Amino acid sequence: MLKMTPLNQVHRDMNAKMVDFGGWDMPLHYGSQLDEHHKVRQDAGMFDVSHMLVVDIEGGHVRDFLRQLVANNVDKLTVPGKALYTCMLKPDGGIIDDLIIYFLSESWFRLVVNAGTADKDVAWITSQRDKSAPDLEIKPRRDLAMIAVQGPTARTKVWQVIPGAQSITENLKQFQSAVFDQYFIARTGYTGEDGFEIILPATDATDFWKKLYSAGVVPAGLGARDTLRLEAGMNLYGQDMDETTNPLESGLAWTVDLKSERDFIGKQALLQTPIKKQLIGLLLLDKGVLRSHQRVITRHDNNQGEGEITSGGFSPTIGQSIALARVPADVAIGEEVHVLVRDKQLAAKVVKYPFVRNGQILI
Repeated sequence: MLKMTPLNQVHRDMNAKMVDFGGWDMPLHYGSQLDEHHKVRQDAGMFDVSHMLVVDIEGGHVRDFLRQLVANNVDKLTVPGKALYTCMLKPDGGIIDDLIIYFLSESWFRLVVNAGTADKDVAWITSQRDKSAPDLEIKPRRDLAMIAVQGPTARTKVWQVIPGAQSITENLKQFQSAVFDQYFIARTGYTGEDGFEIILPATDATDFWKKLYSAGVVPAGLGARDTLRLEAGMNLYGQDMDETTNPLESGLAWTVDLKSERDFIGKQALLQTPIKKQLIGLLLLDKGVLRSHQRVITRHDNNQGEGEITSGGFSPTIGQSIALARVPADVAIGEEVHVLVRDKQLAAKVVKYPFVRNGQILI
């Protein structure tokens, strides 16, 4: 039996093509994945991301607990509403999950974790709580829904739907949040465009979705979400990283604080493990399509194909195939490599990602 978000019936009423996404019944598209992609880049689209899990951690000394739980430093969170992107690691440095942490008060931090890892994450967090901070309360919040509204006009359209919210949220910077009535509004996203991710009671989700639609926000499914995030150079858990990879070889060194004296789970492993691989961007020069698991051959690996595409596909904005790939650490931006596609070696250029951000092609 597939799990369903509070918006499941709305998706079906809008004739969405529904698919099994990690055990969740989710919309792939509502007619045209391509149109949905362009709408987010040029106007505004909305995504049901209620399959992701909000986890509230409450009690005394939450900050101390999170200092050792995650790789980024929660001491960066000094202003209520500020958010932090980080990885949660195993002792060997493998990535359990990537997540966002919101600082609401010294006794209340909010985590948003991936859908496919939610049960594993809660079990891990609970086990660590039991070891070091048994007084803390861990609250998985399946009573909440989450809708991401993304695109250059997204914020304006949200303000049309939530009267009074503009004065509270218009000065939010990236990775900041605010609470207005029943809405938790964060200026975050997964598309490379501006917008809000809005957490609200599950019972209010359908009405809110319909109001956004009436304001001209187009529903978008998992297909457009994936092409948008790939263009934005954003990692997808389970493809670009997992428990067998570490953040330093996954383009996530910026989310790891190794400079402070603070210890965290996985830190010693990261300090002791030599960096042999890196995550880079690829732009296909020949005709074809780049896909996950295709081998990448570089002049650094004696043509053994030691590189591999982790995420790939056709970029609707650029009009060419692009990819993220894990390759030897000494491969440089600007080099030409070859991707093995059906026994053919297709030429590709190593580029710095993101490929697209705020509607602009960057490569």
